[in-house]
Order: sequence, then structure tokens, then C-alpha cells
Amino acid sequence: MSKISAELSAQGSGQVSDGLPEWDLSDLYPGLESEELAEDLAQCMNRSIEFEQCYKGRLQTLLADEAGVDQFTRAISDFEALEDLLGKVISYAGLIYAGNSNDPSRAKFYGDAQEKITAASGHLLFFALELNRLEEEELEKAMGESAGLRHYRPWLNDLRQDKPYQLEDRIEKLFLEKAASGHSAFNRLFDETMSGLRFDVDGKKLAIEPTLNLLQNSDGETRKSACDALAKVFDENLRLFTLITNTLAKDKEISDRWRGFEDVADSRHLANRVERKVVDALVSSVVDAFPRLAHRYYRMKAKWLGLDVLSHWDRNAPLPEVDQTAIKWDEARAIVLDAYRGFAPEMADIAGRFFENNWIDAPVRPGKSPGAFSHPTVPSVHPYVLLNYQGKPRDVMTLAHELGHGVHQVMAAGQGALMAQTPLTLAETASVFGEMLTFRSLLEKTAEPARRKALLCSKVEDMINTVVRQIAFYLFERRVHMERRKGELTAARLGEIWIEVQSESLGPSVRLGPGYETFWTYIPHFIHSPFYVYAYAFGDCLVNSLYAVYQNAEDGFQERYFEMLKAGGSKHHAELLAPFGLDAADPAFWQKGLSVIEGMIDEIDALDRL
Repeated sequence: MSKISAELSAQGSGQVSDGLPEWDLSDLYPGLESEELAEDLAQCMNRSIEFEQCYKGRLQTLLADEAGVDQFTRAISDFEALEDLLGKVISYAGLIYAGNSNDPSRAKFYGDAQEKITAASGHLLFFALELNRLEEEELEKAMGESAGLRHYRPWLNDLRQDKPYQLEDRIEKLFLEKAASGHSAFNRLFDETMSGLRFDVDGKKLAIEPTLNLLQNSDGETRKSACDALAKVFDENLRLFTLITNTLAKDKEISDRWRGFEDVADSRHLANRVERKVVDALVSSVVDAFPRLAHRYYRMKAKWLGLDVLSHWDRNAPLPEVDQTAIKWDEARAIVLDAYRGFAPEMADIAGRFFENNWIDAPVRPGKSPGAFSHPTVPSVHPYVLLNYQGKPRDVMTLAHELGHGVHQVMAAGQGALMAQTPLTLAETASVFGEMLTFRSLLEKTAEPARRKALLCSKVEDMINTVVRQIAFYLFERRVHMERRKGELTAARLGEIWIEVQSESLGPSVRLGPGYETFWTYIPHFIHSPFYVYAYAFGDCLVNSLYAVYQNAEDGFQERYFEMLKAGGSKHHAELLAPFGLDAADPAFWQKGLSVIEGMIDEIDALDRL
């Protein structure tokens, strides 16, 4: 998420409005007690049982019979409709819970819904397993004869990537059912614990989101107080977070071992449909660039703040000359939509629906999930965006980021429930591209050197957070999961790994003082989606290259870009990038993306010398 400070702050003229939008979830269901929700919950189980009774054990027979191919295709269509129904219910439960995870009634509903959807999914589990036992030649022959079946070719091809890691049906069902009392339960424990924590900052009891927000405060003592408060509470809960981390790492190791994954991150690479060598090339390129990016930039920033080195609470401090006036919601909306409209009116029109139809939940509330996300829900409805908007320039860029996701999800919905979802690596492309459009729009309007420098600094800091920091997170996870294979890690050992990796990535101009060794505890991606984090770096470097193509393209770029978004998960990243002349398998591709960040630091250095 970004911090475009100078130009954005110059546009802010007052405090954040109290009238921030809260989402209207009625497009999913009217309420927890609604008849529609109760009916769909019942239908999830009933239709799943009917589907199992109708198709289990028959797919091979249907495929072998020329007259049965239409029914075989209808089975996939019925399965897709069920996925949409189950996804609609669990999306609503998840969004209700994210709105206030401390509400016992919401927490109970979320837990009950998870159990019911898991039970219904158990009756559908056979379908993918049975499909992957079909002979390739017979499936190809049937697709050659049926246009309806050919529609699902991308999904079937994608499904077969999982074939080498499938287990016997009963074991797969056990894995599915045990998730509710296994990793899903520990995910929920983390969420409810984190949202319930309160941090004492100068006598005020704050939740985690407003406390983290103080790390961007212009006053150094305030930043230090917030940092100390975070460290104190993290330390008080260290035993719990250590247990959660060890348990989830062991749970993943068991699953990986049974499925036959070699590397600790291979299951994530498979889910992302990206080759290990591509990720390794990205990681290697970023690690090699640590000194040219983070080390160099933070050395410059320490000088601007009049310090020999930055304390860890100074890393995201605003520059001294930057106005910190809060940016009102309407101004944030205008900034982002104007930038989107400058690229393509269609993009601004889609993003505008999120504001017009209350698809955004923006206020900070007790119990609300920290951070931000855009939830795609299901193709038959539409996405919803969660923010914790506090009027910072960074919050504006978070809005641009999440709306990029939202536009992508709306455009991909035409692929249907089986092919709309984009792998994480490319899912971050549209969000980071939305940020880049907003940043470039502001930069083009900024000629005065001091303000231009501040604007560039903010973007560079964002890119360091997105690329350098996320790859450091990935390296931390790798070391934790590899050591966990030998036994449990103590809290002290987790802290040691954290400090070692962060020191390597941030460089000697950032002093990681006492207390910072606990800051691994609050990163939700480690808990919910192991090894997710490299997707941010993947998306940022990709967008740097993609934007360069846009700048040099005579015409037709917008159409090609929208076609990429509309493809959803129906194409491999190589197919999606080919129309732009980009190849993520080429190591030079990553160097090109990183050189954009380095070029911005060069420009800051030149402006600094004026």
C-alpha cells in the first residue's frame, strides 16, 4: 500500500469526514436472520448431496458415451453453479465477520457457516478427483466434439496441474473436514486475538490499525510511543502467537509431506500457477538489489531527518517538509477516479460503482479487520472493498490499490465461478497498476522540485515496502518453515530470524532496536496464506515493466490490458503477458522492473542536489 504524501496532502483541506461509507451487503443477503440466507444454507447441502448422487462414479461412463458428453458438460455446469452458491454464502459470512470479529453472534455465524459449507463441500470433493482420473485422450476427444465442453478447457487443464499431488478420496475428505478444527481454527484464533488487542499510547487505548497509523506521524516521540506500545502488547501475547505459528507451520508440513511437495513454498507456487524458477529469479534479483534500493534510500532519508541512522519507528516517518493535513473521503475519491479516467473512462466507471452502490466499508471500528482487501465474492454478485481509512496519503493509495482489485474482479466475473479467480501473482497486477496510474497522474501535475521530490520519495518508500520488504517476509517464512521441519521454534528464535532478515533487507541505516524482534507477530499473510507475500513483489515489478509498455504504446494498450483482466484465471501468466512483449521467465524482466525503482532514487538524488 502506498504513501503519496506531498501532492496529496496539498489537496487535503480538513479533517476526515465522519460520513465514511459502510458497505451494504444486501446484494448478498438482507441479513443474518433472512429467509434467503437460511434457504441458501439449506440448498448448499441439499444440492451438493443431489450432485454427488447424480454423478459420483459416472464420469468415466459419460465421457466414453458419445451421447453422454452433453450430460458430462452439464455436470461441470452444475458444479460451477454450486461453487457460486457456496461461495456466496461463505463470502457473506466472511464479510460480516470482518466487519466486527469481536461480536459473538457474528463469530458464531461465521464458524457455523464454515462448518456447513465444509460439510457440503465434502459431497463435491469427488468431482475434481474423479475428473483427474480420466484419460487425457478421451477428454481431448470429447472436447473436440463439444463446444460446450471446450469452454471449460482452461479449467480442466488447470485442474490437472493438481493431479500429481492428489491423495486417495477418503484422505482428501479427511483433510477437508479437519481444516475446520485445524488451520482454519488457528486462523480464526489469530484474527480474534489481533482485533481484540488494545495498545496504550500516551494514555489512549487504541486498536492495532490506528496504532500502526501513528508510525507515520510527523512527531518522532509519538512514533516511538506507538512502537513501544506495539512491542509491549506483542510481547505479552508472544506465547500465543508462537504457538499459532508453530502449529500452522507443522500443519502445512504434514499436508506437503503427504502430497509430495518438495520445497516449503511449492504448494503456493502451484496455487499461483507460477514455476519455482520464476519465483527464484524474482527473489534473487530483489536480494541482489537490496543495497541499491533500501540501503541507499534509507541512508538518504536518515540525512533528511537529521539522523545518523533511522530507528525502526522512523522508517515510515513523513519527510519534514510534507504537509500532513488529513485528506477527506470525497477528495480521495476524486483523486483516484480522475487517475483511472485518464487511463480509460470504462475503468473509472467500474470503480465509480463501488462508491455509488456502497460496496466499500471505510471507517475504523472496534473489532473490524485491520488492513484492507477487495473480496471478489462470486461472479453472480460483485466485489466488496474493506478499508480502514484515516485520511493519510497512504490511505488514498490503498483505495487506488483495492479498487484496482475490484475493477479486475468485476471484469473477470464473465469467466464464471470456475475461471474468474486469478492466481495471486497476477491478481496483484491490476491493484498495483491502479496505484501507478494514481501516482503518475499526480506526478505529471507536479513541477516544483521540493514537492516532486517528496512525491517521488513517497512512491519509492511504497515500492520498497512492496518489493524489498515483501521479499524479506518471504525469506523469513522460508527459514521458519524449513526450521520447523526439525522441531518447534521458540519465540526467541523466531525473533532472531526476523531481525536477521530485516537487517539484511533494510541495511545499516535502519537500527532495529529492542522490541522490534516481536513485529513478525502481526503479519496476517503468514497466518492466512503462507508465502503469499512474494505476489506483491511480483505484481510491482511486473507493473513497472507493463507501465513502460503503456508509456511507449501508440494505441491499443487499454484494450489489451482489459482483455488481460477479463481473462481472469483462464490463462497462464505467459499467455497473458505475451501481447505486451513481456516474459516473467526471463531474469532480465525482473531487472527491468527493479531499475524503475532505482531510476526514481536517482531522480530524488538529483533533485536533492539542486
